[in-house]
Amino acid sequence: MALDGVNLDVQEGEVVAVIGPSGSGKSTLVRCVHQLEGIDGGAMYLDGELLGYETHRGHLRPLPDRRVAAQRGRMGMVFQQFNLFPHWSVLRNVVEAQVAVHGRSQDKAREEALRLLKRVGLADRAESHPRMLSGGQQQRVAIARALATHPRIMLFDEPTSALDPELVDEVLSVVLDLARGGMTMIIVTHEMSFAREVADRCVFMEEGRVVETGTPAEIFDDPASPRLRAFLSRFSGQAARTPDERLLEKERTS
Repeated sequence: MALDGVNLDVQEGEVVAVIGPSGSGKSTLVRCVHQLEGIDGGAMYLDGELLGYETHRGHLRPLPDRRVAAQRGRMGMVFQQFNLFPHWSVLRNVVEAQVAVHGRSQDKAREEALRLLKRVGLADRAESHPRMLSGGQQQRVAIARALATHPRIMLFDEPTSALDPELVDEVLSVVLDLARGGMTMIIVTHEMSFAREVADRCVFMEEGRVVETGTPAEIFDDPASPRLRAFLSRFSGQAARTPDERLLEKERTS
């Protein structure tokens, strides 16, 4: 899906939820930010640094791959699929990103990996292989791996779309914890109640364009555009409970 005149800024510590119908350009947006997709026009900046290009004799030219990789290393990306190395343990999946991207020693990387696995509730599965974990657990490992490089911003591309419904909340709770801790994030999601709870700002996209942006209250309670109102009407029957409330309900019934 091509993007069309997208103008979006994200402040440090801000959580931006991107919503919209399938094919609206949501995933393309975060993939462009992470430089997994090229752009034909415009510019992107992280901490004031132009991403993907440099000025040379008054013209822009693409950065070499190693410098793009260095820029990408300042961003954490969590995909719809978990993309873990199946032949590595959970611990090694989190360790290797630190060694490869930031050149940390194995001891330091291991220490950080264990800390992050504890944060996402998987310290006891460090020596397990991905095939031994549920989808929700694998996605939590993927989040720990992305955090291990100490990113300036986290990008989430529908992190729960590949999960069975009963596994969604365990991943959303980790993301919610990151938001409460002040992590800068762009989250592409189809979980409307989660977007309402976690985001400082919501962006509604359609056909590659940003149609409407505002606070969760503005977007969900007082949408301005007919298209956004029509989109949200599809979710009118969705439970309004937050991830925390759904987890409490699950504990009461288990």
